[in-house]
Amino acid sequence: MANKRTDIMQWDTLISDKRFGLEHYHDPKSGVRNDFQRDFDRLVFSSPFRRLQNKTQVFPLPGSIFVHNRLTHSLEVSCVGRSLANEVAIRLRERYAGNRSVLDSLNYLGDIVAAACLAHDLGNPPFGHSGEKAIQAYFSEGAGRRFRSQLSDKEWNDLIHFEGNANAFRLLTHQFNGRRKGGFAMTYSTLASIVKYPFESTQAGDHGKFGFFTSEHDSFIRVADELGMLPVKTPDGAVRYARHPLVYIVEAADDICYEIMDIEDAHKLKILTTDEVLPLLLGYFDEERRDHMLKVMSHVDDPHEKIGYMRSCIIGLLVEKCADAFAQNENDIMRGTFSGSLLDHITPLEKEGYRRCEALSWEKIYCASDVVEIELAGTRVISFLIDELVKAVTDPTLNYSRLLLAKVPEQYEIGAPTLYGKIQAVLDHISGMTDVYALDLYRRLNGMSLKINY
Repeated sequence: MANKRTDIMQWDTLISDKRFGLEHYHDPKSGVRNDFQRDFDRLVFSSPFRRLQNKTQVFPLPGSIFVHNRLTHSLEVSCVGRSLANEVAIRLRERYAGNRSVLDSLNYLGDIVAAACLAHDLGNPPFGHSGEKAIQAYFSEGAGRRFRSQLSDKEWNDLIHFEGNANAFRLLTHQFNGRRKGGFAMTYSTLASIVKYPFESTQAGDHGKFGFFTSEHDSFIRVADELGMLPVKTPDGAVRYARHPLVYIVEAADDICYEIMDIEDAHKLKILTTDEVLPLLLGYFDEERRDHMLKVMSHVDDPHEKIGYMRSCIIGLLVEKCADAFAQNENDIMRGTFSGSLLDHITPLEKEGYRRCEALSWEKIYCASDVVEIELAGTRVISFLIDELVKAVTDPTLNYSRLLLAKVPEQYEIGAPTLYGKIQAVLDHISGMTDVYALDLYRRLNGMSLKINY
């Protein structure tokens, strides 16, 4: 679908309930749910979403103290994202008061962002970000280097920069064995709203981020062009687009949640003390608001309750400030010239408060012994599983290979005609595992969990 103008994106084009894989079938269902709410419900009832409950967010999966996992994180991001999107819509309605088609589109922002936030971590492998790093390292510096000469530049870059965001787009759009065309058959707008890096892996650069694998190249272009996302010219002719505007809202909701909730979790785990956390969180507010909050907290003795109250106040504050930043920069966002994140453009007091939290997290949370231990264990487990499964799919006639491949679910294309396809099937399988399943499989393959009855 052509854009009304070629230099700026349009809300009434960006918001589309067309479903991927079902483009020629539209069922105008009656009832109270719109198609974006159906996206949300479809995700909630899906197996990949349920599996997030056993995937690490930052800290190891809970023992006696419950901390966030990927599932609880995604639910919270969805709540914050919906609120932020609705705040943005309120601000933009005044600007588009005379444009009925845009006003109609703005009514759906909260539903689209809520669904996209649920989906944003679906492609992440087990053991948090260490899972991504382990996959990347297997090919860039491990045994997988032997495949370099057998893969194209684009395929190789997909592997050495393996990215959960790109994997989420694949999970939602790819037709796995026995599954329907279009994968989850999500709406185009929901799909576009999860792609933080709308370019291919050859554009990943030093930061190593990209938005879609070579296998989903055509799928992404179909979505982007349909929605009127702006293509960006690159010196080498690689595919690159400006972000869908709602990506900024999904990103801000994610950033707000993980930063504040990681600090709350670290407090629960006694990695951070109350005396460290309270001044840090109060730093988001001016003197008058701080005095009021201290007065409220003086009636509460439980330090966890105090931190919870502070967390809710900060999230509400950052939602307001990010909505203001979006509205103030909407023109640049729609032209694809906006740089950085919404949090980079909020007012100085709140921005500095966020940066202090970020600095403390890197200093004391992400280097904590429990976090490092899960990264080390995750790297060992995932590297081993990749190696065993890649050996099996590339030499399937061996007896061990046949036994191992019999455990791989039929939906994964281990018999793909290309080496790249076979490796992708392995990564599809591994990235879909929970921490618990991956660890259990690792132990079984090492003979550590055998049950032998004499």
